[in-house]
Amino acid sequence: QVQLVESGGGLVQTGGSLRLSCAASGRTFSAYVMGWFRQAPGKEREFVAGISGSGGSTSYADSVKGRFTISRDNAKNTVYLQMNSLKPEDTAFYYCAARSGGIIFTENSRWTSWGQGTQVTVSS
Repeated sequence: QVQLVESGGGLVQTGGSLRLSCAASGRTFSAYVMGWFRQAPGKEREFVAGISGSGGSTSYADSVKGRFTISRDNAKNTVYLQMNSLKPEDTAFYYCAARSGGIIFTENSRWTSWGQGTQVTVSS
């Protein structure tokens, strides 16, 4: 498995931007599909975005399409989530996840490695 450490969360006003980073340890980072999930208080953890090992394929939840962009730098073993036009409903704990293989699943149970998460708070 791969160890994941998120950073970049914080407090931002509505309409603002944040960029989350997730640094991965271990070998063959490019062999892993990477994803971002989030969990708001009292809600289940939900898929936000995913990216294939090469970076050539991405997937987004409908709620963030056009506002969030996932990317990766395999030379730096890092995946990013650029979040623009943030809304109060984006407030949540954001988690980085990894899985081997080529499919970007939206179900939590399909992902094998998780980071500790980082808090994102969007004020109205």
